[in-house]
Amino acid sequence: MIKKVLIANRGEIAVRIIRACKELDIETVAVYSEADKTALHVQIADEAYCIGPTASKDSYLNKVNIISLAKLTGCDAIHPGYGFLAENADFAEMCKECHLIFIGPSADAISKMGTKDVARETMRAAGVPVVPGSRGIVDDEDAAIQVASDIGYPVIIKATAGGGGKGIRIARDEADLLKGFRITRQEALTAFGNPGVYIEKFIEDFRHVEIQVLGDTFGNVIHLGERDCSIQRRMQKLVEETPSPAIDSEMRAEMGEAAVTAAKAVDYTGAGTVEFIFDHHKRKFYFMEMNTRIQVEHPVTEMVTGIDLIKEQIRVASGEKLSVEQNDVQFNGWAIECRINAENPNKNFMPSAGQVEMYLPPGGFGVRVDSAAYTGYFIPPYYDSMVAKLIVHAPTRDEAVQKMKRALSEFVVEGIETTIPFHLRLMNHDVFVSGDFNTKFLETYDVMNP
Repeated sequence: MIKKVLIANRGEIAVRIIRACKELDIETVAVYSEADKTALHVQIADEAYCIGPTASKDSYLNKVNIISLAKLTGCDAIHPGYGFLAENADFAEMCKECHLIFIGPSADAISKMGTKDVARETMRAAGVPVVPGSRGIVDDEDAAIQVASDIGYPVIIKATAGGGGKGIRIARDEADLLKGFRITRQEALTAFGNPGVYIEKFIEDFRHVEIQVLGDTFGNVIHLGERDCSIQRRMQKLVEETPSPAIDSEMRAEMGEAAVTAAKAVDYTGAGTVEFIFDHHKRKFYFMEMNTRIQVEHPVTEMVTGIDLIKEQIRVASGEKLSVEQNDVQFNGWAIECRINAENPNKNFMPSAGQVEMYLPPGGFGVRVDSAAYTGYFIPPYYDSMVAKLIVHAPTRDEAVQKMKRALSEFVVEGIETTIPFHLRLMNHDVFVSGDFNTKFLETYDVMNP
């Protein structure tokens, strides 16, 4: 079993990993930037070290510093969390070369799934449904025009190295296409160091449904059901739930089987998520991408299955078999997660960094809060704006919505603006409550000004 883990991350996910390690009797080493010296993960880890200045590139993305520290402190493994280096194949390979366990998939699996056009072709070859589009990278404008002509407008231009809603443009005609092609290539080069783009048919009315998978080094791969992430703003998820209101047990089994096939195609180990576009009118789904890491929204899956995904990651990385087989997986009740961000929903979600003067999270039966905030904590403006993830679990969706409303109304965060008022209004919105919506929900409905 792994004895000592360096957590190459910050915020709530670092806290989450440290807690799981403590329960497994594993020592923990936290890393932090100069801006994060008072962060909660720094306080609760067994050891904590500053690895660089405020900028992520000099600290949380500094591969050499992180690996050097892991070796100096006697760690035998590194957990990357999500974001930062979690899907960096070079970092995973560096860990291996330095005789450190990377708690995640192999560098080869990250590379195959992280490069979106390669992932599409890998899935196509494995027989997993993919959205009609280009075969690999689109090299020039003439090729882009030809692909769009073949599949029909509207199309979506995507950076092959993209993620987090960046490097994406929708084109409804040739003029859009040429402009979007140039802009997306430039944005991709700047943001990801890779200008490669590919083109897909843009399906306008769909739900964003993802399947959680787990794999071990013995060839076992299982799925833990779906998460519906259709409530998004600018392609960033705000609310996640499981099960999906649009998925029945038959479709769950079909999508789960496709996700397992996808994972097996790249010899996947650890926790990963296969994301699908789900056309709920035609009851068809298409592979979108695979996230080769733990997801922000993993707690909802844990609540309905009772399986601790972080502990499973660590056990698999230690060389153990998965603790459950597919037939053991049971789905109990309904879970919803709201991402509480330091943003002002009344001012177009303007960021609201600053000192938390009062922090009082909700509690009670079926309420979980994953957070790194506390009274007196200063939320820095340099990283993501998440304050907390509020998760509720109840027997039915209606009860889960009611529980979420109660929990949100109890949640006190003073000194900064948060998205709590937005989530409260969302939970009271008739269309959300009905469960019949798509990814355009927030484009269609002004939740803050009904």
